[in-house]
Amino acid sequence: MSFKEYLTISEVNGPLVFVKQTEGVGYDELCEIELPSGEIRRGRVLEISKDICLVQVFEGTRGIDVPKSKVRFLGKSIELGVSPDILGRVFDGLGRPKDGAPAIIPEKTLDINGKPINPYARAYPSEFIETGISSIDGMNPIIRGQKLPIFSATGLPHSRIASQIARQAAILDKQEKFAVVFGAMGITFEEAHFFIADFKQTGAIERCALFINLADDPAIERLATPRIALTCAEYLAFEKDMHVLVILSDMTIYCEALREVSAARKEIPGRRGYPGYLYTDLATIYERAGKIQNKPGSITLMPVLTMPEDDKTHPVPDLTGYITEGQIITSRDLHRKGIYPPIDVLPSLSRLKDKGIGKDKTRKDHSDLLNQLFACYARGKEVKELAVILGEASLSEMDKLYLKFQNEFEDKFVKQTEYERRSIQTTLDIGWRLLGAFPKTELKRIRQEYLEEYYDNVSKT
Repeated sequence: MSFKEYLTISEVNGPLVFVKQTEGVGYDELCEIELPSGEIRRGRVLEISKDICLVQVFEGTRGIDVPKSKVRFLGKSIELGVSPDILGRVFDGLGRPKDGAPAIIPEKTLDINGKPINPYARAYPSEFIETGISSIDGMNPIIRGQKLPIFSATGLPHSRIASQIARQAAILDKQEKFAVVFGAMGITFEEAHFFIADFKQTGAIERCALFINLADDPAIERLATPRIALTCAEYLAFEKDMHVLVILSDMTIYCEALREVSAARKEIPGRRGYPGYLYTDLATIYERAGKIQNKPGSITLMPVLTMPEDDKTHPVPDLTGYITEGQIITSRDLHRKGIYPPIDVLPSLSRLKDKGIGKDKTRKDHSDLLNQLFACYARGKEVKELAVILGEASLSEMDKLYLKFQNEFEDKFVKQTEYERRSIQTTLDIGWRLLGAFPKTELKRIRQEYLEEYYDNVSKT
């Protein structure tokens, strides 16, 4: 197929190219820029005004000869070829094979912008996903179809946590098909090697599709990576009836790429220089997760983002919190203590947790146990602060019991090794053993029938 070529590039500004005297060009349309050397670079249309269009170039604009370079508009937007063979493969941020294997033979080709899920057609999330991590499964469970981000910070092991979740996540009904789609944006070569090697060594790669955008890849490419990952997930979930867990890391780097493009377009900046449409842009990504009525598949989304200067009010975590159903927060204090994973259960929250736990889902005592553990740990943290001010000598015997519980909860419940996978039953049993240090009269958030069944039989073993 032949396309009309333009030799009318008028300006190059950062990752953007202005093309004049264009006809019939559409928003988000793909184009090719051919340099005098024959090199081809790809881009997409960001904006159209009369006969001038603004193109963002994926591979960067360095070396583009303004009067001699040709531009061809391809009449389509960015697409991803999909088939069941996409699992077990590693791709770059634009969906091109990165593992040395040949390109997949697509069953169909999909627009990466997807289709919004009609709110009326959404099914309410209500099934539990087991990650094997006690501080998540026991205290803030993930529910199929939920959007639950991980709020982390520079220097904390969020990459290892994300890898562990991708490696260990499973649904309790083993007969249902489960897959993981991992999208990484702006990561280093060492991090990419870690993810790929870890998944291959543990065999998790067989049920995973990895889309990796490296730190030295064009920043523009990062804007497409999460959408490509979610397009893959939508195909597997809603056409192949699979339950798909999507992990996107790091959404802060994605937002910085969005800010870079916005600045090049000379748009009026919002908070901290981010574009005013940051909330809308994030929503177009996050809201692609969920369940659809009368369809067996589901998409569960766990975006990972680093909070600059550990600031929860930074625009990226702040806006993410408005769109998603809770957050898992990592703690620098726990990390300094040598506790992995350093997940702080007190500020963490899974708003849908009560819908996916309990009888016939995890275990009937899960909700009561969760609330009691939370209350005891919170009381222990308060006692610890009191001891710093007044000294331990001023504490009552019960205060000392809560202080000891707080330390043991972090050391035995939260702390586990990177390759240790705990079943939900094991996690709940650990919780009962920790509560066994208290007299029954202190366990006011647990129903009497559960105390009689579990307190004596589990906590005292």
